[in-house]
Formats: sequence, structure tokens, C-alpha cells
Amino acid sequence: MPTVEINSEPNFDVPPEKRPRHIAIIMDGNGRWAQQQSLPRIRGHQQGANQVRLVTETCARMGIEQLTLYCLSSENWKRPQEELEFLMFLLTQFMIDERQTMTDNNIRLQIIGSRDRIPADVQKEMDKSLELTANNTGCCLCLAINYGGRAEIVDAVKQISQKVSVGAIPADAIDENLVSDHLYTAGMSDPDLLIRTAGEMRISNYLLWQISYSEMWITQKCWPEFGVEDLRQAVEDFSKRKRRFGGLDKAT
Repeated sequence: MPTVEINSEPNFDVPPEKRPRHIAIIMDGNGRWAQQQSLPRIRGHQQGANQVRLVTETCARMGIEQLTLYCLSSENWKRPQEELEFLMFLLTQFMIDERQTMTDNNIRLQIIGSRDRIPADVQKEMDKSLELTANNTGCCLCLAINYGGRAEIVDAVKQISQKVSVGAIPADAIDENLVSDHLYTAGMSDPDLLIRTAGEMRISNYLLWQISYSEMWITQKCWPEFGVEDLRQAVEDFSKRKRRFGGLDKAT
């Protein structure tokens, strides 16, 4: 990833105030793309990793504050062992190869999800990248790895109930803000725009609490073919929408 300048995306005229602050993406269709090309499924994951670099770079140029990518769900462990091992290899290589460029571009890395089942050597590289980018102040790249939205909420409930049981907080103090503060995404803004590739019309246990009022944008393209123009189209479409958050237009 070369060094990029914020708000330097060429021929991109969406005003900053109309852009999403936080984009979340369900990166679907790696395997299907590979099969369509008569390639092994792992080639789809390999090409998908290249698109992560491209989309992250473009978001940084657009001035997007945060990009959250669904890399590995807690249900994906049902896949063949060979494929899972390759995914762990790709994750390790991404941490190593992109560490310096994230630093050069002031990108801060965050990772959400459970560390259970993530190999120790992979966790080691993750921790190195987290530490080296912790003080960066530019675009936040958040990777959801071994992540499940229901498990996240259950973990939050457990933490809160433990605090109530020892008297650290009263039960009547529990509200939406308190729950948000105990999620994996504590301190992050909720996604403004949720993008899903490969044409699937479901949430897939992703950021269930956080996307309550996210705008959705679905494309038939598989993730390995999702490019800059697709991202621009999604952001431009978002800029034209009216977000009511359950209310009515002032003119209504």
C-alpha cells in the first residue's frame, strides 16, 4: 500500500459531510469467484486479500474514518482444514507485509472477535501490528476475525451481569450506552454504511447491535472483483440517502 493523502481520491466530489464516517463490509464470494474462474478456492481468498489492500487505500484517500471488514466468522471453522490453514497464512502475511505501510499511512489497526482457535504464531503477528499502529490517528482498519455478533452480545451481557452481581453498577443503570461500552467495538462509532458483496441478502451474524440504523448497499460482484469504482458508487449512493433514524423528514 503506497503512501496516500486524505481527501485525495481523484474525481471524487462527494462532500465530506455526506460521506459515511464508518463503512463495514461483508466480504463474500471468494470461493464462488474462484470456481467461476476454474481456480482453487484458495486463489479466491488470495485475490480477496489484494482487494483488502485496495479498498483500505481508497477509504484512506476518501477520508473515511473507519473501515470494518468481516474476515472470518465464528461459523467459518466448519470449512475444510486446508482452507482454514491458508486463511491463517494469508492473515499472517497481511500483518507482516502491511505493517510498515499502515504505519506510513497513519492507519490504526484494530481487531475484534474471539482469539480462541487462532494459532499462537498468528496472534503474535497480530499483536505486533496492533502495537505498532496503536498511536496512529488516521483511518482505522478494523478486522473482524473469529467474530460472531451473537457471541459478542452474550459476552457483553456476562460482563455487565458480573458487575451488577458485585455491586459495581446498579441494575437500573443498564442502558444502550452501557451495553455498547461492553461490546468488542467499544469506543467505535456505529457503521453508517454496510456493504455486502456476492448478492447475498442477509446479515450473517455481523455487527448485530451496531448496524441497527446502517444504510445497506448490496452488489452482485464477488469480493475479489469489488474495486474502486464499486466503492465510489456505494459512497455516492449513500450520500443521496435521507437518514431518518426512525423519525420523519422535517417537511413531513
